[in-house]
Amino acid sequence: SVFIVTLDSVSAQTCFSGFFKPNSTYDINRRRILSSLASNVTSHNGFFNSSIGQDPKRIFIIAMCIPRTKPETCSDCIKGASDGLLRSCPNQTEAYVWPDCCMVRYSNVSFSGSLLMEPSLPLYNTGDIGDTGVNLTVFNRVYDELMLRTIAAASNGSSSFGQKYFAAEVASLPNFQTVYAMMQCTPDVSSGDCEFCLKRSVGDYVSCCRGKQGGAVIRPSCFFRWDLYPYAGAFDNVTFPPPPRPPQALPQPPLPLTPPVSDRANKTGKDRKKNPTGIIVAIVVPAAVILALLVVGLLVCRRKKLQETSEVQAGDEITTARSLQFSFKTIEAATDKFSESNMIGRGGFGEVYRGRLASGTEVAVKRLSKTSGQGTEEFKNEALLVTKLQHRNL
Repeated sequence: SVFIVTLDSVSAQTCFSGFFKPNSTYDINRRRILSSLASNVTSHNGFFNSSIGQDPKRIFIIAMCIPRTKPETCSDCIKGASDGLLRSCPNQTEAYVWPDCCMVRYSNVSFSGSLLMEPSLPLYNTGDIGDTGVNLTVFNRVYDELMLRTIAAASNGSSSFGQKYFAAEVASLPNFQTVYAMMQCTPDVSSGDCEFCLKRSVGDYVSCCRGKQGGAVIRPSCFFRWDLYPYAGAFDNVTFPPPPRPPQALPQPPLPLTPPVSDRANKTGKDRKKNPTGIIVAIVVPAAVILALLVVGLLVCRRKKLQETSEVQAGDEITTARSLQFSFKTIEAATDKFSESNMIGRGGFGEVYRGRLASGTEVAVKRLSKTSGQGTEEFKNEALLVTKLQHRNL
């Protein structure tokens, strides 16, 4: 197989191995039929097949444009394809080319109704999908679903002869990008052959080039291309679907439990140097009431003569800094080694993580950063302050 690493123009000509002598009868017949091909295709609703000459100098030809192509665009594409075949395949008895919006194929033997898979031409874009910022797992799911849908639409054969075996489909990605796929078979093959050809092409592309930002596989009987931008005018009338939902919707992270700004401002540089990194305080907090507790905490700070504590049932509150402390290993295990996926907030003095103790109790864990301006005693006071709020869910 031949690989071309850019998709600026999908127009590489594929020449077969048979040859004819220059200026022979076959050469004259080939030039004659190619010279009038553009006008014949546009006058026959975008599809034309014919032959001229007598065996063994007879030449068979098929040419078509994708459905809904403007006549002038179709004519220009067919003319460019014909000229390209004359230049690139100067004395080959059989060749084909499949640019963006048209196809031309000729041979010295009749091929009508016959599925021809080779020679094939895979092409791909050098850019990687990962460079677009989209999650590769999400992209592969969207891509695979789009390919199956496009194959089914292209191979159903329900349209008129010149319009059948064509489909242009799109799929949306979560990062507001769109995947565009176009497939087409020559209308002389059967629906089953069209489906087989397209499935093989998609499979060949996945085997060689998965993870790239676009690609195509060209065969004598079918064509497949996908990209991250529209092309060939094939998607002008396509309805764009909404983007897929992410694999798992995560709740909005609550604000971190941090002391009042005024308290932080009163700390000296000396206090900041005393911040140990090994002390971690875990506070049992249901996520649903964190925001409410913060509001209550601010009110408590403003009331200098608030009653210190109220009597509560055993187990409803924690009253000492010592009872708030857990071993580092216990908290490390509860937060899965402070996994990024468990982070639920970030403040000026550190991060807040969601954790689960061995007993099954859910905890919120605040860990001071090395550069935090919050001292050890202030850290403990913050924990005690929250426990004195007397909320049954705290």
